[in-house]
Amino acid sequence: MYKLSAVFIGLIIAVMVSFNGTLASYVGDYLGVLITQIVALITISVILIGKGKGINLKRRIPFYLFSGGTIGVVLTLFNNVCYKNLGVSLSLSLGLLGQSVAAVIIDHFGLLGMDKYHFKREKLIGFGLAFTGIAIMIIY
Repeated sequence: MYKLSAVFIGLIIAVMVSFNGTLASYVGDYLGVLITQIVALITISVILIGKGKGINLKRRIPFYLFSGGTIGVVLTLFNNVCYKNLGVSLSLSLGLLGQSVAAVIIDHFGLLGMDKYHFKREKLIGFGLAFTGIAIMIIY
């Protein structure tokens, strides 16, 4: 079920990058990011109000965990720029390669408070195939 959900996330991300990139082509990269973030804030606010949830921040949350919003802004901006210059498929393929490398490093060393999941050499085959596929996409 979770693996299918992850595939669904990938489908939605491709649509989101397309919408955000097209919006940015109308209003510019920075204003496009601002509009996207305002709409996101309104959307989650409506969801929280609809569920009757208040804002209850626990006091011992590490400060760096609040940086996700800033990372989201930078990610949206970079997606908009890449969308214009690379298209959706190459932007997301290169992004997925970057995510995979970062995820392996985080898992292997247990960074950011995560459990350790040691890297297995067999995964190099998958990385090699992904890199080869992306290289083909860049060439053609």
